[in-house]
Amino acid sequence: MQLEDHVGDICRKSRIQSGISLKDAAYKAGLSEEDMERWEDQGEIQASVKLEALAVFLGLNPEKLLLIAGGWVPRQVDLNQWSKLSVFTTAQSFDVNSYLVWDPETRNAAIFDTGWFADDIFSLVEKEQLMVQYLFITHMHGDHVAALGEIRKRWSQVHVLSNNDGAPAKNRIKANQLIEIGRLKVEPRFTPGHAEDGVTYVVEGWGQGVPPIAIAGDAIFAGSMGKDFSGANTARLKVREEILTLPEDSLICPGHGPLTTVSEELKYNPFF
Repeated sequence: MQLEDHVGDICRKSRIQSGISLKDAAYKAGLSEEDMERWEDQGEIQASVKLEALAVFLGLNPEKLLLIAGGWVPRQVDLNQWSKLSVFTTAQSFDVNSYLVWDPETRNAAIFDTGWFADDIFSLVEKEQLMVQYLFITHMHGDHVAALGEIRKRWSQVHVLSNNDGAPAKNRIKANQLIEIGRLKVEPRFTPGHAEDGVTYVVEGWGQGVPPIAIAGDAIFAGSMGKDFSGANTARLKVREEILTLPEDSLICPGHGPLTTVSEELKYNPFF
């Protein structure tokens, strides 16, 4: 799977989050404003881009950005150790990821975000004879909750949890809350920035020696991150504090693009 963001996307996000004008960034990159805009949109142009100088100007790590420009993608992760984790990618105008985890003994299960459609989730739950207890929402942007109505219609008993201000009190995530799904334990960590209601869910209890997973929504992608709509780099700070402090072999499950690990992102993500 290709990265969610090409090198132009990454630089545009950092430029906007830093409040830097297209004109000033274009000057540092050695481009016209027209070429800079095209490069941010497409990731490739005929003109040469002064990528190292631009990276420093935008507050990105130049060595890591050059690796992404050269074609870096995270190593494919063997999911066998997280045997009861399933990844669903649904497509509309763009792809979005959702996740299902369950405890093999109790057959209790939880969904994390819905994606555009829930048909494949329904099929797997029926095949595995699971009881869906929870639907955890990383943030309420439309692509992540498009199938919310379908899921609630199918399983009226499912407990929906989010950090959205508009949710009833019984559906709101609480600080220091720990939710059990059989032997699995879900710890919500608040990761606002891209979305005011952003939450990353850390799931542990997979078995001896098996690292946690972090279902992060749009807080972080392989080699990039979601746009910081809050300003002052809130999103970057929260990712550092709440996700990249996990054990380095922890699996990161983003809302878009390929799976990655804390180790890969510490080594290769130019935002960090």
